Amino acid sequence: MIVKIIVSLIPVFLFLLLLLYLDSLRLVNKNVLLLCLVWGIVSAFLSFMINTFLIRYFGINFDTYSGYIAPFIEEFLKMLFLLILIRKNKIGFMIDAAIYGFAVGSAFSMSENLFYLFNFASSEANLMVWITRGFGTALMHGGTVAIFGIMTMSALNRNANITVAVVTGMILAVLIHGIYNMFLISPLISTLLIVIIIPVTISIIFQNNERSIRKWLEMEFDSEVKLLGMIKKGKFIETRSGAFLVSVKKHFPAEIVMDIYCFISLYLELSVKAKSLLMLKENDLPVITDPETPAKMKELESLRKNIGKAGFLAISPILRMSRKDLWKISLLESK
Repeated sequence: MIVKIIVSLIPVFLFLLLLLYLDSLRLVNKNVLLLCLVWGIVSAFLSFMINTFLIRYFGINFDTYSGYIAPFIEEFLKMLFLLILIRKNKIGFMIDAAIYGFAVGSAFSMSENLFYLFNFASSEANLMVWITRGFGTALMHGGTVAIFGIMTMSALNRNANITVAVVTGMILAVLIHGIYNMFLISPLISTLLIVIIIPVTISIIFQNNERSIRKWLEMEFDSEVKLLGMIKKGKFIETRSGAFLVSVKKHFPAEIVMDIYCFISLYLELSVKAKSLLMLKENDLPVITDPETPAKMKELESLRKNIGKAGFLAISPILRMSRKDLWKISLLESK
């Protein structure tokens, strides 16, 4: 029994730990990661209830159901929480999307394998079945959600069509899941393919994405520090950003222009602080908590409401506030 537990439950969590180790930029929030694990368990329970009901109610053959219907239900439920995190701007890059997604799938597979252990451990003596579940099925469940997260965040960061990315990612995940469940090739070969393809693919994406993040950090950090310095010296008007703001101020009341100026200054201050936080975490240096940060975050949100959508759009060219820039500011909320 102990051997069955080890081979069916441990491998997927070892790979999750490996992903966390590869996250040298420390992008993952531990509280969010815990919620992902909880959702993985909840989604497994919901999947079991829905699958059991549909099989009994419609009298569908189990093999047919597991190959063509179960993948849709299970992948949708697993991905639902990841979509909520993306919608709430709690994910900024492909790396953290992959880790959060894999965490959901890991907890899902753990719940599923525990169910099999308690119900079939005594009757299924073939150790290869448990190895297949622990290395193949478990990595498949984690890998499909990770791939979905990677594809969705890649589209968002390229300003591509998010709907197309979500649908494409969902279809790919369902196809992988469905083909695996159909046993078109032997379970051993399927397991070997999953063990090789998913870890290698995710590792390559990690390496490429970390290089792009570091480049983004270096370029944006230098430009924002310089602009913030000009503002503090009272020379903002001499910059291109200041000149741009002068050109659009005639379109807004004087009080809104002042709020826009305050928003730019406060945003840059918090942005520089957030990038500094990422750099400190990457180098395992202590992070100093600023007690004024929560108040400044509230003030920034208040200023954003004051300037309205028109004002926010007007300053977007100045601050280049892409999705990952706004996500970066959200890092300060947990500090």
